[in-house]
Amino acid sequence: MSHARERVNVSRRSVLKGIGGAATAVTTGVSCFMPAAASGGESVAFQYFHEDWETITNDLDRVASRGYDAIWIQQPAKGAVTKEEQNGRNDPPLGYQPVDLRNFDSELGTETELETLIDTAHDNGVEVYLDTVMNHMAAEPDDTFPYFSSRDFHNEGGIEDWAYQFDPRDDRCYENGSPKDPDKIECDPDMVEDGDLLGLKDLDQNKQYVRDQLKRYMEDIAALGADGYRFDAVKHIPESFFANYANQWAENLDMFRVGEVLSGSTDYVSGYVNAGPGMHAFDYPLYFVLQGVFDHGDMSRLEGAGLVAQNPWRAMPFVENHDQDGPTQYELAHAFVLTIEGYPVVYNRYPDWILENDAITNMVWVKSNLAGGETLWRYTDTDLAVYERESNLLVGLNNSSYDRTKTVETSWSRQDLKDYAGNGDPVTTNSDGTAQITVPSEGWVFYATPGQ
Repeated sequence: MSHARERVNVSRRSVLKGIGGAATAVTTGVSCFMPAAASGGESVAFQYFHEDWETITNDLDRVASRGYDAIWIQQPAKGAVTKEEQNGRNDPPLGYQPVDLRNFDSELGTETELETLIDTAHDNGVEVYLDTVMNHMAAEPDDTFPYFSSRDFHNEGGIEDWAYQFDPRDDRCYENGSPKDPDKIECDPDMVEDGDLLGLKDLDQNKQYVRDQLKRYMEDIAALGADGYRFDAVKHIPESFFANYANQWAENLDMFRVGEVLSGSTDYVSGYVNAGPGMHAFDYPLYFVLQGVFDHGDMSRLEGAGLVAQNPWRAMPFVENHDQDGPTQYELAHAFVLTIEGYPVVYNRYPDWILENDAITNMVWVKSNLAGGETLWRYTDTDLAVYERESNLLVGLNNSSYDRTKTVETSWSRQDLKDYAGNGDPVTTNSDGTAQITVPSEGWVFYATPGQ
């Protein structure tokens, strides 16, 4: 492989976008992933992990045919963990113990193979987001890293309670959004950002040299032709780093970005979303609600839940990922995440895990073709949730063991509606805009006007 990547303003990605999108109308920037304001059709991303670059490349036509607009893949850097050292596909996950941020030959394939993956994705109208690890390096001796030494790390020891977050807005400590009793837990705000996460050596982003290396790393990812970054372990990095540096670098490179802020506090996650231009966040506040609701829990909790309810333009809802398992009512949870506002990401545990699931493929089609407009909640109770994406889509979700029938308000008057899930009979709205719908047990309906 060649390490002499050309570091110029006109990047390889810019050239690809100029010539590779003619047939597929590939778009760039953040705007194409915003929820549609008045018409149907919103984007869906796909987390394609645990496979090498060649396997993913050979599967991209299928990914595109299932309706996904982008893929998120693992970090492209030489790491300390090999496949032989794993106890299963994700134990430990590859890509999170970097050794050399300038060497893009990894356990998942060579830099050339990664470039081929990106080219192939663009040929299929799919964008590529690369996991970008800037909080830490591998849990290895200092002399392992060719471009970092002991003075570039915090060297404060391990984080004892890394699941907790100190929120300076109210001087309280939180776990998954719930405030903790300060007399029962020690929550050190500096340790969360400066300590070693799971023994991984914590980089000091306050140092100019470290920032220079991280900026080069982001530039090299953009030069590959990638379209965006997934920032790992964001809550362990100061907000100021994203506000003053990383988000501006991404903005200058015209790169999409989403952060992993593992917290159930919407306010806490919003702090990072507001740290610089264009920052998205995985909707962990919503995820923790979904875990309870879609285990035969209280469906009324969905209304107003998560970052997506406050800032849908920057929220990326999800049902599960490589770190977090999905709830018991797995497909029903996807029926919610793939019809609400926001830019959802769907995770594959194995290559066929999601791609051969016809129900979820249908939900992706509905999101991509019918979803749009403001969310209007029409009815909720313990078992039933009905909401409308204004004038585009009427959704009913039922987590009980029996069918539920309910008359609800809609934006349509004397209009025939078809269930695009195939689970309900056609309905016609009344002159007052109401309609009676029946939602099957542990099922869903997606009503919209015929012919859409």
